[in-house]
Amino acid sequence: MDRGMSRGDDELGGAPRVPAQRGGEPGRMPLAVVIIDAEGLVTHWSSGARRLFGPAREEAVGRPAVDLLPVSGALGGAGWQGGAPRHPATGYATAGRARMADRDHGQVEVLWWAYPLVGPGPERLLVLAADASRLAATERGSGGERERFSPGFALHTEFPGADRLAGRLPDILPNMGPVRGGRIVSQILELGYPVLEISKYERVPVTPDWGMPRYRERQARQEAARRAASAGGARELPGAPGDPYASDGPAPPQDLPPEDLAPPDELDTPAEVDLEYAAVRERLEFLNEVSGRIGTSLDLARTIREVTSAAVPRFADFAGTHLRAQVLAGEGFPDGPPDVTTVWHRVWVEHNDEPGRWDDTVPVGESIAFPEHTPFFQCMVTGEPVLIPYVDDALGDRIAAQFEKRDLRPLINGRSLLIVPLKARDVVLGFMVLMRRPGRERFHDMDRTTGAELAARAGLVLDNSRMYTYQENVAETLQDSMLPQVTPRMAGCDIATRYLPGTRLGRIGGDWFDCVKLPGSRTALVVGDVMGHGLNSAAMMGQLRTAVQTLAALDLPPAQLLRHLDDLARRLGEHYLATCLYAVYDPIRSELLISNAGHVPPVLVRAGDGRSELLDLPTGAPIGVGGVPFETALIRVAPGDRLVLCTDGLVEVRGQDIGAGLAALCESAAHPAASMDEACDTIIRALNTQGGRKDDVALLMARLNGVPAHDVARWRLALEPGEVGRARRLVRERLLRWGLPEAVETAELLVSEVVTNAIRHSHTHHVVLRLVRTEALLCEVADDDHELPVLLSAGPDDEAGRGLRVVSALAREWGSTRTAQGKTVWFEQALSRRARGPLIPRSGG
Repeated sequence: MDRGMSRGDDELGGAPRVPAQRGGEPGRMPLAVVIIDAEGLVTHWSSGARRLFGPAREEAVGRPAVDLLPVSGALGGAGWQGGAPRHPATGYATAGRARMADRDHGQVEVLWWAYPLVGPGPERLLVLAADASRLAATERGSGGERERFSPGFALHTEFPGADRLAGRLPDILPNMGPVRGGRIVSQILELGYPVLEISKYERVPVTPDWGMPRYRERQARQEAARRAASAGGARELPGAPGDPYASDGPAPPQDLPPEDLAPPDELDTPAEVDLEYAAVRERLEFLNEVSGRIGTSLDLARTIREVTSAAVPRFADFAGTHLRAQVLAGEGFPDGPPDVTTVWHRVWVEHNDEPGRWDDTVPVGESIAFPEHTPFFQCMVTGEPVLIPYVDDALGDRIAAQFEKRDLRPLINGRSLLIVPLKARDVVLGFMVLMRRPGRERFHDMDRTTGAELAARAGLVLDNSRMYTYQENVAETLQDSMLPQVTPRMAGCDIATRYLPGTRLGRIGGDWFDCVKLPGSRTALVVGDVMGHGLNSAAMMGQLRTAVQTLAALDLPPAQLLRHLDDLARRLGEHYLATCLYAVYDPIRSELLISNAGHVPPVLVRAGDGRSELLDLPTGAPIGVGGVPFETALIRVAPGDRLVLCTDGLVEVRGQDIGAGLAALCESAAHPAASMDEACDTIIRALNTQGGRKDDVALLMARLNGVPAHDVARWRLALEPGEVGRARRLVRERLLRWGLPEAVETAELLVSEVVTNAIRHSHTHHVVLRLVRTEALLCEVADDDHELPVLLSAGPDDEAGRGLRVVSALAREWGSTRTAQGKTVWFEQALSRRARGPLIPRSGG
């Protein structure tokens, strides 16, 4: 106990006398609350501190307390001397009076109480202060002489309603968790409850002023008395007529004092009117404070936590937020009003009860449909607040009976309950359940209004977050649908990709990459960048990417493909501008054919010595400019070389030369890595750490493994029917040499069908048959006929049209493409994992 409290004790050792509360309730007053850390800096500055001392919260937090508080005794006597902190455990709670200049009222006298704090948090001193001028009307004795109130301390257990006094202390603390708040409250009670000492024998406990409870209680008692009188003495619980949940505890007594039966206007003394004004102002400041704390981000989960935590402990002791499933999933605006089938998610719970009290019965994350005959259902269907001032045992039993697998009675019985809807555009998105513990002032009509306003502001913030989440999901779905799902292993090369959306407009951008399978085991590697950002760029990107895939399927040379793409972009519109790099890798010939349309040059990392280089390519103009020729460069590569293609968002930073970014790309690309994915991550980490990057990033890396000569077989077949049998024999022998006996039967049948068609339609003296062994078995048959084969429906009596149907049924993939000399028909046959094995050549292969 505080050793500085002896000033108010009876000199003979008796307990101090506790005076009855006088007419103006001297112990009930608005309090300024300031918390100071170990460095002497303000960490919490309440609205009451702003009214009493002047500076706003934004000006006060973080400044030295000695510059703001005219209570040097608090800073010096409770752990601070000359602004330097002492260990607070050695200090005692202190109190006193101070004077400060006020431009409106001259000198203002301040009462203050200071509590040193210990614990793991930053709080080291709690200062409570009040304007002593509010006590002027009551600082007089019965004979007219002035009685002077002095701030002091006492055991809270010395006063009637000790538990209620202790229960009000968390209301004055800043919004913090129950552990930190409970720790501070326990230290206040240990060091001494703040009191006003009228004399050495009289003390009045100080309680924070949150309104006019006695005035409201008188009004309730008057209304109850009028009802009892009109009903011939029958008693009635206060509450809205017809409200099945209205309850406020026992009925008021009939023998009310005469002054309590007087009309309200006769009871409105100036002090009471001032207190009522202070109560309204306090609630407006609370709502303003809440509005500043919620909606600090558009993240839906964070917004939910902010909204729920804003109500505890200042407005309620428990707050739980429930949202409709569509809102939480970001699926757009909910359709229709809720009903008994509507699923709600309990997304967050905040309380200052003991830890774990609510976890089992109302766990966070639970999905639940609320029964019809409950106040929760009433709130979500009507969209109006539901106020139950007091949940008695009978009402608690009725509510709990609607929930089969949980017992809510220990949590709601004896408490005050307020349920407020979270609405946006007249649609209920969710609701908040607010409760106050026994001993705290019950919810009343003014609290209903305050809660409804809190919910209205929270609903608007939640709707903004919901819309942002929905739009972000739409953007992400759109972007992901436009980016290809690249196969990590192609014929003769391995692929790895990365896409990073820019920070300007969420996840939508115009950058893309692609990988297209071409005839002859070749692979087309594409990377492009539509100029601009947002939905328009994404739409343009989708059109251009589709066009590139279509043109690549025609097996056009790179320069010719870019020419066709440029013509298409100019036909689509004058704003279709993009850079593009198109490369074709032939793993059998170990060469790259590359054309560039104004894009960032690629990097080639040589496997032999690990050296990286920017490929010097003819740049060309961007797609959509028109009138500029495109050129194709031939690059010889070796097995194991890596090709790195990216968009300028990776190497270009505002205010820096792009050459520095390209040099960093070369350096990071040459860094050894255990896998392709790790190599991509190394590049991203090296170049994506600069804060100036605002653009999208597309990165494609290909390891050019090549196809060894012993995995390729090529034959020329004469235009004679007997060559079909020879083709089957050649294929069988080669597959057996490659150790693929399981593939022989199917391969012979498919080769027979394709070669037969080629010999039948060819015009010159030979047909070319080629087998390539990679992850699958690729067979290609080339002839000089330019007419592509068509899959037909053959009837029972037709002699032709079944060959391609057999190929389509047995091959993994098949296709045909025109070439400069004619056409090529190809098919891929899947190989079993055991048959593929390690690609080790046999002798003589």
